[in-house]
Amino acid sequence: MSNFPNILSLIPQRPNFVMVDELVNVTDDTCSTKFTIRADNVLLDENSFSEGGLVENIAQTAAAHAGFVALNKNEPVKTGFIGAVTNLKITELPSNGSLLETNIKIENQIFDVTLISGQVSCEGRLVASCEMKIFLLPDNKITSK
Repeated sequence: MSNFPNILSLIPQRPNFVMVDELVNVTDDTCSTKFTIRADNVLLDENSFSEGGLVENIAQTAAAHAGFVALNKNEPVKTGFIGAVTNLKITELPSNGSLLETNIKIENQIFDVTLISGQVSCEGRLVASCEMKIFLLPDNKITSK
């Protein structure tokens, strides 16, 4: 998969709340993204990316996967929300300028509910991981920019 669309066509978030820059890889049940933390990021607390930022980065990676799959099926990209976060482990808060590499795996999907596991790495170190339950809203689509 060498031609990925603009990230904003895949996710419902809009600037200044976008926590993924680039779609790196997508399979039926996995997705990888990259994100560089910038000084103007709303979830940067002093010089550290917040815990909420790491969780949102995982969620937006899952959203990018769902958006990519939908577009490849010529379906509208749906909006979703986090229903639950479990087994959250954060070992480090990355700093401004850090490159995050995030991977999600779909563990289970039933109707519009998806259970994913996610991991965020920074400079080769695992900095966050969790499981997340995501609910997709029916008949709700975003517009591409």
